Amino acid sequence: MIYRFTTIIIQEGEWYVARCVELGVVSQGKTIEKSQENLREAVELYLADQPQRKKFLSKRAPIITSLELKYA
Repeated sequence: MIYRFTTIIIQEGEWYVARCVELGVVSQGKTIEKSQENLREAVELYLADQPQRKKFLSKRAPIITSLELKYA
């Protein structure tokens, strides 16, 4: 079965930090590609360790939006 996950990657210093939004799994790498590769491995390990979690995964794309707020 194929699942699609939303990934957010941000640069923190010399590292790229990749986060799987749906699962809260995070990994990092020195390049964008390496952070994605490391995140894929981390998600696979997470799902292998949490098999009951699979039944809650959606095959539909999430709704992504932004939030704007004025902060004093």
